[in-house]
Amino acid sequence: MAEIDFDREVSRMSEQVERAEERTAAQLAKVGRVTGAAEAPDGVIRVEVNPGGLLTKLELSALALRGGSDALAAQIVQLADRATRRAGDRMFKTLAPVVGQGGERHLRSLGYEPLPDDEDDPSFRGYGGR
Repeated sequence: MAEIDFDREVSRMSEQVERAEERTAAQLAKVGRVTGAAEAPDGVIRVEVNPGGLLTKLELSALALRGGSDALAAQIVQLADRATRRAGDRMFKTLAPVVGQGGERHLRSLGYEPLPDDEDDPSFRGYGGR
């Protein structure tokens, strides 16, 4: 039975990780900040999130309050969810080319998935059903 050289294997794996980190950093530097955004069709609410879903920007017009706080909160949550999916799609498309074999599976396990073609379906209703 062949003996495994653990030091050599650890060194080889460390080099692979380092190369993957370098490729990932270069790709992210090329693409820039990865975010996702969504806006109500009437433009009264706009959100931006990072790929993990953390809200990084929220813009409301005075008209956003016309339906009451519960409707506003529901719309913000819906838009943040849509923006999070878009950020995950963008992160997936940014990193998939550099993560190597099996990397797409790992990206999916982190919640970064490509959006289906119909994700931005025009049937999405805006604030107050508009």
